[in-house]
Amino acid sequence: MTQPPIHRHLVDFGRALRQHGLVAGPSEVIDAAQVATTLGLDDRERLRAGLASALLRRSGERRVFDEVFDVYFPRAVGDSATLADPPPSFATADDRREHAAGLRDELARALATDDRDALQRLAEQALVDLGRLPNEASAGAFSAAQALDTLAPQTTLAAALGAGPGSDGPLFTESFRRDELRSRVGEFRAAVEAEARRRNAEVRGRERISRYAVRASADRTLFILAGPRELAELRATIGPLARKLATRMSARRRRHQRGSIDLRSTLRRSMATGGIPMRPAYRHRPPHKPDLVVLADFSSSVAGFSRFTILLLQALHAQWSRVRIFGFVNVTSELTELFASAPPGADLTEEVRDVREMTRWHRNSDYGSAFADFAEHHLDAVTPRTTVLILGDARSNHTDPRTDALHAIAERARAVVWLNPEPARSWGSGDSESATYGRIVDMHECATIAHLRQVVGRLLPV
Repeated sequence: MTQPPIHRHLVDFGRALRQHGLVAGPSEVIDAAQVATTLGLDDRERLRAGLASALLRRSGERRVFDEVFDVYFPRAVGDSATLADPPPSFATADDRREHAAGLRDELARALATDDRDALQRLAEQALVDLGRLPNEASAGAFSAAQALDTLAPQTTLAAALGAGPGSDGPLFTESFRRDELRSRVGEFRAAVEAEARRRNAEVRGRERISRYAVRASADRTLFILAGPRELAELRATIGPLARKLATRMSARRRRHQRGSIDLRSTLRRSMATGGIPMRPAYRHRPPHKPDLVVLADFSSSVAGFSRFTILLLQALHAQWSRVRIFGFVNVTSELTELFASAPPGADLTEEVRDVREMTRWHRNSDYGSAFADFAEHHLDAVTPRTTVLILGDARSNHTDPRTDALHAIAERARAVVWLNPEPARSWGSGDSESATYGRIVDMHECATIAHLRQVVGRLLPV
């Protein structure tokens, strides 16, 4: 029997979701087909909500779902009837900037009144007027980044809070919150990006655009490539992730403390049941929590990964008896008090941006010098109860790796775990000392939250 077109379309839609790490297997796609059949295709937002209920398992997947949905279920085809026809042509760069200024004035008014229809129309107009790619190889394609860079919608904040064109006073009342305006500007930017994906999918195909023009979910975002928006999304996952990991680590600790079977006591108990060991006896280990020492690289290349990981460990502080945090670029500096005094999940970007206490002579990362400095001045922080967690990419700018210092730390600690935010395929290339240090301590790839969840939840001693 031939499948209806909507069913084949949903199979392609599910395949696109799986490419971004969402679990959309045959059973989920079958559920989605039943939802689509029941709801119909007349109301696009109702269909979006219904398919999301059938295909999503985690709240963090919704943004990826929405972006792929917009590609496979577009709001329109081709040009909107509300757009100017034909698009304006600009003789000079000044003409282009003047046209962008006019669109910004309209945007400020639409933001002030929260006119959703006008905002959508302006998103389409801005993309068509300012985002069309000029080269022949990209004929018919659009760039949301080009349109947004030219329009600069963030500058409407000052314009809207001041006197608007043709008005006698500010467009916004005093009670209007500045963060609400920023939220509306963010929604407008997202509308321009969604419009670009829709228009480009018509030119280059849905499959290609859904694969390359949809941002990865938080679980699959590479730490070393994360920008401010991605890092904000990652910080929002700290609380839920910490609760899951705390439950998992507590269960591991309970199993660990139960100990191994005491054979003699088990046989003695079995005498009451005719020699059948109905109730095993265990050698109970005394409960204890290990200490944790964190050595984190705060050079510019991996500072975002280090901050995020430390904030996660801060949220898990109850799993260890004591946590001490040391940052380094080429010398070490203790940061325990800074992180301990910050609220859970707080953004400490500005606080750790000043790395003067972590540097000597230059600001390039030097792992060998940092390990030697730690071994000389802070080795008393490491005891046989201590787990040492090293955060960094092991790129030491061709300096002496000082393996003797790392050996001294490893010999004194209960365990040493190194989390490397670079993909494993890059280890050992260029100035990377990953292979050298990997022969001394356990080094694990930790490029995404998915890797971090596995490492913290399963590999760290409890």
